Amino acid sequence: MAGLVGMVLVLTACSLPDGDKDTPSPSASASATVGSRSGSGPGGSAGSSASPSRAASGPVGDGPRRATGQPVTIAFGGDIHFAGSPGQRLAADPSTAVGPMSSTLSAADLAIANLETAITDRGTPAPKEFTFRAPATAFDAVRSAGLDVVTMANNHGMDYGEVGLRDSLAAASAAHFPVIGIGLDDTGAFTPYRTTIKGQRIAVIGATQVLDDELAAAWTAGPGKPGLASAKQVDKLVTAVRAARSTADTVIVFLHWGVEQQQCPATPQRTLEPLLTAAGADIVVGSHAHVLLGGGWASDGAYVDYGLGNFVFYASGSGHNTESGVLRLTVAGRAVTGADWVPARISGGAPRPLTGAAATQAVASWNALRSCTGLSATPP
Repeated sequence: MAGLVGMVLVLTACSLPDGDKDTPSPSASASATVGSRSGSGPGGSAGSSASPSRAASGPVGDGPRRATGQPVTIAFGGDIHFAGSPGQRLAADPSTAVGPMSSTLSAADLAIANLETAITDRGTPAPKEFTFRAPATAFDAVRSAGLDVVTMANNHGMDYGEVGLRDSLAAASAAHFPVIGIGLDDTGAFTPYRTTIKGQRIAVIGATQVLDDELAAAWTAGPGKPGLASAKQVDKLVTAVRAARSTADTVIVFLHWGVEQQQCPATPQRTLEPLLTAAGADIVVGSHAHVLLGGGWASDGAYVDYGLGNFVFYASGSGHNTESGVLRLTVAGRAVTGADWVPARISGGAPRPLTGAAATQAVASWNALRSCTGLSATPP
């Protein structure tokens, strides 16, 4: 595939037509601005590549997960922050801050990751061990890396309180960069990012299952209350998925979930995932654990990845915390028809592609993580 960096293992191969992304449609949420690689800004028109017959047929809705329409490649990265060495990279040059894995993200039709920091220079740090914040140039960095949307629903999204949240939203709006999972109220926080690519209507929802107990109430978005989309509010999240399902061909949920340093999915992850796929999610992925977890197909045909690991992070050395990469899926409507893992290792704060024997071993290790997930290496 174009843009492939390093060695990957293709689980299910299919041919991909070349083509640029269509222009994303505006989000109704104050938390999501509009942008695309084609350069459209707020208020850009929805993608116009859908054929008249497809538009007339309506959304796939709750139908079977079968391949429909043109295939789209979607790339997923894990946790990004700009503290320590990543912050130094950002200060030196936002356009190269994410590093060489940017070529893999840019080659996809749609690229998504988790931005695990407040974007602010104001506010009071939360009473917790680690607090992250970054300047507004962080949005320049993720755009230059080829990312199209980031979720900010995580346990660092409000590290600098409501002031930091409002600054984050203002910075995203000024940069014309879409963010999800965060908003001025719960409606905004749960509103999906929507885009049309090659005629496929795609919706992406962000939410966090990880919130510090003493901060959860203050950080959870509610009616008239700024905050994050909490995956602990299962009914709200399921409702958001069902609503997205009614007007999208592909529904993605990007979660902050899992237990730090644990490479097998925890009970809350295993419990939530089938509720989301039953509600209409076709892809459920996430990060938080600082290590990789397994991914594959569930018995109902949805694709699940329990842990994408660190991506742009101050991790160093040769341990599990520096194992990284990009998950690349081929999607046609509700069906994920192919998946591959592009392996990397974090060095100097940025993921760097692996090649040769190191890449082969990394892919084998990633596949081995599937053994405790109940997921399959191939579609059902």
